[in-house]
Amino acid sequence: MKAEYINPSGVIGLSGRASGTVVLSLQRAVAIMATEVLLGQKPAAINEDVIDAVGEITNMIAGRAKAGLEHLAMTLALPTVITGKNHIVSFGSATQTIRIPYSCEWGDMVLEVGLIEHDKSLSTKSAELAHAGA
Repeated sequence: MKAEYINPSGVIGLSGRASGTVVLSLQRAVAIMATEVLLGQKPAAINEDVIDAVGEITNMIAGRAKAGLEHLAMTLALPTVITGKNHIVSFGSATQTIRIPYSCEWGDMVLEVGLIEHDKSLSTKSAELAHAGA
């Protein structure tokens, strides 16, 4: 597979009173430019530095999400990065998923977060907290 067609997705699991996954999917150009910003050197192609950068960015986003969901007492797994042309990361049908597409001068990316709360009474508390913060 030619490197110009490879798009990476960072994936990190969450577990605690809820379980789920954070997925950050980036176009190749976005991954390369983000790596350049982080490392100060532009990689010519998707390589181990780009894979590490995508994993680290996903970890930063998941860590921030975890901090905002303290009431769910979640822990983070280690990040995994998937690469390949037209790959799909799917969530189970019972998962509540939020999808946030984003475009910038570098290209497009999508952040997806899927969660399943293990205690249904927490769903009510989550809704109350979200409403109170609005």
